[in-house]
Order: sequence, then structure tokens, then C-alpha cells
Amino acid sequence: MKDIPERGRAPAPEAFAFRPVDPAADGELLHRWVSHPKAAYWMMRDLTREDVEREYAAIAAHPHHDAFVGELTGRPAFLMERYDPRYVELVGLYEPEPGDVGMHFLVPPAETPVHGYTRAVITAVMRELFADPDTVRVVVEPDVRNAAVHALNAAVGFETVREIAKPEKDALLSVCTRKQFEDAVGAAR
Repeated sequence: MKDIPERGRAPAPEAFAFRPVDPAADGELLHRWVSHPKAAYWMMRDLTREDVEREYAAIAAHPHHDAFVGELTGRPAFLMERYDPRYVELVGLYEPEPGDVGMHFLVPPAETPVHGYTRAVITAVMRELFADPDTVRVVVEPDVRNAAVHALNAAVGFETVREIAKPEKDALLSVCTRKQFEDAVGAAR
């Protein structure tokens, strides 16, 4: 995909920057990413570009949900969503704690994958979330069948809490504190 920077070697997590999604301007890009077969767990493969723009316009208007494009050298590289699990995604499915922040991320497929790239992305995402001093713990709820993301989550410090039944999927509720993240990736990195 031409919109993704070349991946000769995995960048350092600090090489990524974040900007809010612009639903209209980013609609084509996001549609391409979420409708790709490798994005099956996002459950948006059958949406039109207009549907995707509406979804991200609703997120942009929501007081407890945000979406960001992660960029590398000024070019779109991944998608991140941040949400307050007291109001979005996990309402009634677990007991949220003060400082909990929910997260989703999507790295679109590359023509030439680079070992460590997605791990650099999730590390950058976690750093971005923990840059807010009010964030105590990051909460995720990936599909139970998504073994690749479970391994990535574990690599950055996530601990599985339990399986939960969401309306659209069976999910693996997992949490990561700031300390778990720093222990997993090394505080100096």
C-alpha cells in the first residue's frame, strides 16, 4: 500500500507521531485499511467509504472516544482508537477502575513486512496513552481468536483478565498498568 512508509527496518517507537483522524479527509485511507482482508477483526470489511466516514465522524463527535492516525515521517502508518471504557465498548462487561483507558490499534499490511514493525507501533501507542498522567491502566478487548494481537499485547505487558462476551464477538479482556508496560519494554527505551 503506497500510503504506508517503507519499512526497511523497524523504526523506534518514538519515530511515530499522532494526529486526530479527519473523517472526510482520511475516509479513503481508513476505508482501504479497515476493508482489507487482514483487518477482519475490525469487522468493517463490508462497509463503504461513506460508512467508514460516518463511523469516524461519530467517533470524532463522541465525548469519550477518539481516533488517531499514527504517522511515520509524515505519512500515515496505522490507526489508533482511545476510549473511556466506562462509556464505550465495555459498559457492563467489567468493573472499570479510575484511570482506565481503552485502546484499539490497526496496522495495515505492508507490501514488504518488517520484523518488529507492529511491536514498535504498539509500543508507540502505549507510550502515547501513558503520556497522559491520568492514565493508570490500558484496557483492551481483542477477539479471542486473534492470536497475533494477544502475543503483541503480552509483549508490552498486558495481563489477561478473562474472556467476555460482547455483542459482536467473544473477547479477551486484558489490562496493562504503567509499571507492567515499563517492565515489559524497559523504562529507558
